[in-house]
Amino acid sequence: MKFTVLSTSLSPQSRSRMLARLAAERLSQQGHQVTLLDLRDTPLPTFDDDATYAHPNVHLYRQAIEQADGVILALPVYNWATGSGAKNLIELTGSHSTTRGLTAVWFDKVVTFLVAGGLMHSYVSHHPLALGLLTDFKCILNPYHVYAVGEDWEGDTLKPLIAARLEKTLSVAVELSERLDARKYRSTWEM
Repeated sequence: MKFTVLSTSLSPQSRSRMLARLAAERLSQQGHQVTLLDLRDTPLPTFDDDATYAHPNVHLYRQAIEQADGVILALPVYNWATGSGAKNLIELTGSHSTTRGLTAVWFDKVVTFLVAGGLMHSYVSHHPLALGLLTDFKCILNPYHVYAVGEDWEGDTLKPLIAARLEKTLSVAVELSERLDARKYRSTWEM
């Protein structure tokens, strides 16, 4: 299977980036084709619904999402909500300048969330973003996700409980992607 792993944090000490890299490493070890894109290494312009569609990195992200059987979204939580990088990424790739909302690379994608936060209280902070992907693009949301806070880490290593959660989450992402690969329907903008 083909997976695109998207690291959406801009923080130099990002733990969600570490989750993205662990996921990409694990999926590669299992023999899957993995594209890892990191907003710090491959930055995107701020969405303006106009000229930013022509930015070369927007095309790169669009292509990586479009070609994927499954997308892994790694994101941070700030102020009880997902970081702005993820929303900006979705806005830039959720439409196209020539079709103005009539097509999107996100349609029907299996999406898995890897979330890093400061407090356990923000466990569901990614739900509004997930609901947008479900509603707008008919994404299939992995019911398992990783939510890791500072005490879930020992240096750059996940503690066993969260490491097991990552394994299960990725296993479900692979199974969903495999089972939905032969589906006959294709979604478009519709109510």
